[in-house]
Amino acid sequence: MTSRILLFCLTCLPLGHAQTSSSTSLFDGKTLQGWEVTHTDHARFWSVVNGIITCSNGDQKMPTNTYLATDKEYENFIFTCDFRLSGDHATGLINSGIQYRTELHETQRKGAWKVIGYQADIGKGYWGDLYDEHRRGKLAGGNTKNLFKQFKEDGWNTYKIVCKGDHHRLYINDHLTVDYTEKNPKIPGRGYFALQLHSGGVAKMEYKNIRIQELK
Repeated sequence: MTSRILLFCLTCLPLGHAQTSSSTSLFDGKTLQGWEVTHTDHARFWSVVNGIITCSNGDQKMPTNTYLATDKEYENFIFTCDFRLSGDHATGLINSGIQYRTELHETQRKGAWKVIGYQADIGKGYWGDLYDEHRRGKLAGGNTKNLFKQFKEDGWNTYKIVCKGDHHRLYINDHLTVDYTEKNPKIPGRGYFALQLHSGGVAKMEYKNIRIQELK
């Protein structure tokens, strides 16, 4: 009798659960294998320090937007990572983001790719926003009311991006900031991930525990 009940319960699981795979790591904790800088001149900004992907220009202002992209494209997924953005706001903009379903377009300059795609925003005044880099601009403002009740801007935080079909959800520390449905059928539903540090002030961006669970 017990085995029949168990079998019934398993067959009644939602289809979404049956169509997920286990999560895998996108970072080996030691090297940048599986990732590529989108502009060869920017390689000096990116490194692995104590098991953490780190981007900075030392004690100097970040002179340009810089991206570190996966060498593989993804379509439907649950992406998670821990991140920490630190810097002196008096020196300029301290800002970052996580690109997803991103296109990399060749430019006239060898070794330089233009990054076009969705971005889960990070930084003061932009926390949890959904932005469309080099395409349409801001798509949705982040709902941070509950997030900011217990939040340290320059501490370690967690981002989760859930993307399936036209439905996008962004979470910071498990707080839903954006629930967005894409209505434009011309926007690609597949692309790369790219970690970003924005130009502006003296800033440092760190990423670790980067994982993805692909959804069928």
